Amino acid sequence: MLICPQCTFENPNTNKYCQSCGASLTHKVCPECSTEVPVNAQLCHNCGAECGTVWQAIIGKEGNNVWKLKMEEETEETTVGQDNQGISVTPAISLLQLTAGSYLDKEQRYQLLEPLSAREKNTSQAEMCVKVLDCQPYQISPIEAILANQQQGLVMPSVEMSEISRLAKAYIVLQSQSHPGIPTIHDAWQQSDVQVLLIEDRSNWQSLLDLWQSEETSGLQILHCFYQMTQLWDVLGTVNCRQSLLDLSNLRLDEDQTLALQQLYLEPLNEPPQTVSSEEGEVESLTTSEKPLTIQALGKVWQALFRESQRTQFGSVIQILEDLELCNIQTIEQLRSRLEEIATELEPPITTTSDHMEENNTAAPTILQSDDVDDFSTKVDDLPTVVLSMQLNSLEDAGRTDVGRQRNHNEDYFGIETKISKLDLPKNRVLQARGLYILCDGMGGHAGGEVASELAVKTLRQYFDEHWVEKQMPLEAMLTEAVHLANQAIYEVNQEEVRSGTKRMGTTLVMLLIQGTQAAVAHVGDSRLYRLTRKRGLEQITVDHEVGQREISRGVEASIAYARPDAYQLTQALGPRDHNSINPDVEFFEITEDCLFILASDGLTDNDLLEIHAENQLIPLLSSGANLEKGVTELIDLANQHNGHDNITAIVIRAKVRPNMDS
Repeated sequence: MLICPQCTFENPNTNKYCQSCGASLTHKVCPECSTEVPVNAQLCHNCGAECGTVWQAIIGKEGNNVWKLKMEEETEETTVGQDNQGISVTPAISLLQLTAGSYLDKEQRYQLLEPLSAREKNTSQAEMCVKVLDCQPYQISPIEAILANQQQGLVMPSVEMSEISRLAKAYIVLQSQSHPGIPTIHDAWQQSDVQVLLIEDRSNWQSLLDLWQSEETSGLQILHCFYQMTQLWDVLGTVNCRQSLLDLSNLRLDEDQTLALQQLYLEPLNEPPQTVSSEEGEVESLTTSEKPLTIQALGKVWQALFRESQRTQFGSVIQILEDLELCNIQTIEQLRSRLEEIATELEPPITTTSDHMEENNTAAPTILQSDDVDDFSTKVDDLPTVVLSMQLNSLEDAGRTDVGRQRNHNEDYFGIETKISKLDLPKNRVLQARGLYILCDGMGGHAGGEVASELAVKTLRQYFDEHWVEKQMPLEAMLTEAVHLANQAIYEVNQEEVRSGTKRMGTTLVMLLIQGTQAAVAHVGDSRLYRLTRKRGLEQITVDHEVGQREISRGVEASIAYARPDAYQLTQALGPRDHNSINPDVEFFEITEDCLFILASDGLTDNDLLEIHAENQLIPLLSSGANLEKGVTELIDLANQHNGHDNITAIVIRAKVRPNMDS
């Protein structure tokens, strides 16, 4: 089946368009120039940008519980098809004869982008790795079906799981934990006695060794890398893949400098001694066939990192390495505790207090973040963000509204208010910040909608100025009360001016509150809040208050619900009616990873604009160096290009978190 990239509807393989939303299943948008390109194209025909779906294929032979491949072995012929559990079984191929442009599978879905090459990792493991282009990226694979069933709480038959290699099972187990350090698995199948595994391609990610060789890398960053390795040690131990941490070339970093693995390696069973290996070759013996891996292996990897990067070991790290070598540190918990103690000592000083308030037009970006300090020159907001409990490290925002191309007045209005302060603790300094972000899309014609939206924003700001207790997130009752007050303010104007029918003014509302790493959203109408993270991609947090969504909530099929002529009519808005007709949706959540929040009016969200262009317009804004003002301007321009029929407003907030070393 084909999974629609826009609405995730399951379509028959023969469909060219999604039966649910009408999106193309044969073409997609180039992330650079927005040109429509075939889904099986590697490069955009217009600008030459990479736009294909590329996987890393690992081809090996699983024997004696070890992932192996004998390249000289002659292949056998088997029958094409699937086994009785749906796992692909394709004829063995002469692997040595495959060249760039050939297909790895009989169905001609995965096309080789480079010749096959053997890559010897150590004496017990050999494999061939190659990049392949997925020519049918919307088609669900058997492995993806297994993972989907796991997410739904369904238990897979033991017979089906037995058809999957031991290494593939390790990926499946770890993927269910959604750990960002582990590459995702896409597909796996058997060709005769040769196993093929397709995983996320991380070969172009920065290597950990490159980071260590940089003079700008701070001691605190090094400690965070160590800490993340201890966490991965625990995770990998559950599937006997701790060997993955012992190959320096396998240690990678994502865009936020978070430690990640390029691929998994199974720990050998009854095999000769293992070594730490790097691009220069073997470094040092780590294990023996009689003893399992211990945390002393981590110590030797760290020594190898210092040695190969030519960095000087510093302070308490020297003592940790010595204690590991002498087995004075026996458990991973003891090792983590020692790292936390050192990191607390190295925490840099923090900035003090700043306030920021903006309303409408263009909001200048505000930022809360740590200062640079002496030899710890790398910004803390670029440090890994998954090692400890989180605290807010930087908070930036930018907002803008535009009349659009067909309206002669702007009925949208927004407000931003942030407060930033410093908190001193006995062993640490932490940043305290709160932000109030409000967006309203008015209705009721000239001198109606624009009055309603501005009045709502000002009423809500005044309420929270008076009732938001410092360092505490307002309760749900307070958010509901604030929304009702805004509704009442507009309702009273309607009553005083004896407005009726379509002249009765009103407004939508979406409001985000941030207090440290806590967040809350309240909304009425069809203005939306989105959240974007690298882990989960773009998520729509709010659900539109409109007839179509109401019918879907009652069990009506989406295609039927939105076939109604009144499908997009609002079911509630601020102002036209009294408080009895207003029931705002309120939701609370934690900020546990770096994320982007987008508040948007329907002039920006119509026609799935954000969903379609998230990859090239929004994901880059997660990076600390990206200019939010420029990003918001580009979103407005994009909306004018593809929509333009309505007013357009966007508020973008970038929240970065860092480990709380005081926890």
